[in-house]
Amino acid sequence: MSPVILIASFVFLIVLSVLAAPRRATVEGFFVGRVGTQAPGLWVLVLSQVTTWIFARSLMNAAILGYFYGIAGTLAYAAYYGSFLTGGFIVSRLRTGGAGSVQDWLGTRFGAVGTGTYNVVIGLRLLSEVFANLLVVGLIAGAVIAGSATYAIVLVSIVGLAYAAWGGLSAALRTDVVQMAVFLIVFVVAFAFLILSPGFSWGAVLSAPGTAGAYNGWVLLVVALLQVFSYPAHDPVMMDRGFLADEATTRRSFVHAFWLSTLCIIGFGFFGIQASLAGADYEAELIGTWAGMFPPWVFALLMISLLVSAMSTLDSALASAARLVVEELRLAPRSLAGGRAVMGVFMALGAALTLWGNATLFDAVAVSGTASMFLTPVLIVGLVMGRAVPVWSYGVAFAAAILGAFAYFARGWPSVAALLPEGHKYEQLLVICGVVLVVGFAAVLAGARRA
Repeated sequence: MSPVILIASFVFLIVLSVLAAPRRATVEGFFVGRVGTQAPGLWVLVLSQVTTWIFARSLMNAAILGYFYGIAGTLAYAAYYGSFLTGGFIVSRLRTGGAGSVQDWLGTRFGAVGTGTYNVVIGLRLLSEVFANLLVVGLIAGAVIAGSATYAIVLVSIVGLAYAAWGGLSAALRTDVVQMAVFLIVFVVAFAFLILSPGFSWGAVLSAPGTAGAYNGWVLLVVALLQVFSYPAHDPVMMDRGFLADEATTRRSFVHAFWLSTLCIIGFGFFGIQASLAGADYEAELIGTWAGMFPPWVFALLMISLLVSAMSTLDSALASAARLVVEELRLAPRSLAGGRAVMGVFMALGAALTLWGNATLFDAVAVSGTASMFLTPVLIVGLVMGRAVPVWSYGVAFAAAILGAFAYFARGWPSVAALLPEGHKYEQLLVICGVVLVVGFAAVLAGARRA
């Protein structure tokens, strides 16, 4: 892939994003996403939801899991996109009960303990999203221009922050639509080439075991199903978009976002599965693999689709970070300057984290689903069943989830490894998730009373 193509694509994407952003920034638009009194329409919400959830690291994960575990690995990652259905259900129940956000509901029932613990978890998730997408940008740049990864990360951080900080959430919603349109066009062309190529077989792809065998892919699928209820509730980007439009529009947007994002993730996973079927070596998290497998123009389309997904997630993550710190934590003034300052801090921290060990931090991104699992018993018993859950029960569920996430993160430490069963990391994760849910439900049900 020519460096000129990559640079030109980046410039083109930035120009489109700037043109799509609102000409005039307002405080209300920056934090709430409204332009005047107009709420975003159905397909603005759908495309914004999808493009912020099929971010660059998600696309890479789907392909990497497909390479190692075949169709089972790709389906396991796609199962997380059932979060649109469970997330839509949670949002609907929250709005029916009069809550304006997850923090609103938690604060009413658990006070500062509820909102404080939740905000810590989602703050770390937002930071991990910024970090993970910048790191993929570095991988792309490094594969195209040797030694350029750090420079690309710095450049994208500066440029991404500049246009994201202009209009906040209102800008993110509008640029998401443009960026998703570009992504779909580019990706559909690349996917059409894949499935029409002589070496592609639907039967082989749909039954592929991957290079490491399908078993651990199926294990991960079970993990995803255990986490899929709580996972959307700890994603502020999704939750923020659940309170922007009327309930009927919002409900439909979650359903459409589910099928569209799931198809995109499975489709991208096919590129990893095909690489395993072709017997290609695993290089540079598949980026090097694809460079040797596909014609230059197809490889260019894949890299552009990853770049678009990275940029589209960055502005949305920064907008949600500004809302979290300003409106929920109230640590900065509710002004354009206050929101922009928060964005600058999150972008700087995310860029700085790319200088740390990659593998460990990718695990930190992966364990966020485990950390969110304290919400499963709390929401099912408290929100769905309408029972009053005491603060101590909430605290036990939260502690179990955080300890479980830490155990998976530190599974390589001898002291932690001694507590975990022997086996593949996904088998260990399955056991951890099971224990977290058992402890959480036991504590919540033991303390629950009729409201």
